[in-house]
Amino acid sequence: MRSIYRGPAAHDQVRDWCEKRLDAWPVPHTRSHVDTSAGATHVTTVGAAPTPGTPSIVLVPGTNMNAAVSLDTLESLSGVGQAIAVDVPGQPGLSADVRPGRDRAAWYGRWLSQVVDQVAPQGAVVVGHSLGGAIALASTSERITARVVVSPAGLIRLRVSPAVLGATLPWLLRPTVHRAERLLQHMTAPGTRPPHALADWMALVGTTCRSSLAPRPLPRSALTAARTAPVFVIVGAHDTFLPASALRRAARRLLGADLLVIGDSGHLVLDEAVERAAMVVSEALGAR
Repeated sequence: MRSIYRGPAAHDQVRDWCEKRLDAWPVPHTRSHVDTSAGATHVTTVGAAPTPGTPSIVLVPGTNMNAAVSLDTLESLSGVGQAIAVDVPGQPGLSADVRPGRDRAAWYGRWLSQVVDQVAPQGAVVVGHSLGGAIALASTSERITARVVVSPAGLIRLRVSPAVLGATLPWLLRPTVHRAERLLQHMTAPGTRPPHALADWMALVGTTCRSSLAPRPLPRSALTAARTAPVFVIVGAHDTFLPASALRRAARRLLGADLLVIGDSGHLVLDEAVERAAMVVSEALGAR
């Protein structure tokens, strides 16, 4: 396994960006690392320990994302319960910098189970976005009391339209903030301007990292195992990667779950409609 970064200096740039953003965040929080089979995992926690018998909320970000670019999401979730964001190993952030070459679903599932066992001893409602949704579905931890998967990978193949490809290639070849913003516009609802901080981050990721591809659908056995706890599936009405009609059929067939479609949102639901998603998380806390 090789590093996702293009060199030590690139690694330092990403680490410095994340640490400065977390340092400047006015919301009280704690930061730590836990040891896992996938390496050291960075954990950002907001809120006091939950009351006895109450699960924590564990946020698993998607591809190229982490706690430092999910601050608004983390703050909103902390209004529902103790919120814990984990930087995914093998993605840009403050966790270990390698990802497996094969069997990624099982590898990440084991990793998340180990994390949940350490950070949420009273149980966890796992909130996974995109890649994080696939990871949430792949984990077999008995401490997971419910799963809220948002624009989730792992159920169907993500669709990449010619327009998205036309915005992705320039970003990969010569990343700039403008090109990152153009790519992000395909991930949000029409007329929505992506946050500048997110465009700045994606420009840095394009410069410093080897981005991973979209994960494949999970094995049927993994999805069957995920049904042992309640599953809530959310998608934006304008998600260019995951059309609601196709995702709805897959959610019902594979998870026995209904699909909540949030209007005026694209793939980045947790950036565009986090308060609505937090309402679903609150429901999941009571559904265990």
